[in-house]
Amino acid sequence: MFLCHVGGRNAVYDSFCMDRNVCYLKNARYICSSMKDFAAIDFETANECPSSVCSVGVVIVRDGQITDSFYSLIHPEPDYYSWFCQRVHGLGPCDTDDAPCFQHVWEKVMPLIEGLPLVAHNSRFDEGCLKAAFQVYQMDYPDYEFHDTLTASRRHFGKRLPNHKLDTVSEACGYILENHHNALADAEACAVIASTIL
Repeated sequence: MFLCHVGGRNAVYDSFCMDRNVCYLKNARYICSSMKDFAAIDFETANECPSSVCSVGVVIVRDGQITDSFYSLIHPEPDYYSWFCQRVHGLGPCDTDDAPCFQHVWEKVMPLIEGLPLVAHNSRFDEGCLKAAFQVYQMDYPDYEFHDTLTASRRHFGKRLPNHKLDTVSEACGYILENHHNALADAEACAVIASTIL
C-alpha cells in the first residue's frame, strides 16, 4: 500500500504511483524523485553550543528507497541542558548520562553515509553541529556535502505555505510528522521533502 501526495491531496494506493510527485510507501518506506541517493540527517542539541549534540537521526535513501535508518542518544559536550532545548525535544540528563559520546556514535554513522550527500532541514544548523562536534573531539572533518530542504522549500513553495518549518513542509509533501523534534522522525520527514522537491 502506497501513500502519495498528488495535487495537494493525500491518497492511498495499492501499487506504485507513477505521478511525478509520488512520495513514499506508507510510513515512508519507499520514496521516489529526482534525488535518488542521499542521507537525511537531524541533530538535537542539549544547549546553545552547537557541539552539544544529544541525539542524531539518519535516514539512508538509495535509488529512491529508504534502505536503512539509525538513531542514537549522545552524551552531550558540554554536558548540560538548557531549559529551552529540553522544552523543544524533551530530552535531559537522565536520557543521555549513560549514552555514548559523539565520537563513538559517529563511528557507526560513517559507514552508513559513505559516498552520499547529506540533506537536512536548515542545514546550516546541522552542518554547524557536525563541524563543532568534530572540532571538540579533535576529529578530521571530511568536508561533507550538504543540501538544504529549507532553502529548497522556500524556492519551491514560496508564499504558498504559511511558513517553511519542517512539519509544515513535510505535510505539503504528503508526510505527517507526528513526533517532531525526535531526531529520527525529523530525518525521515526531511528525506520525504528532499525526495519531493530537491
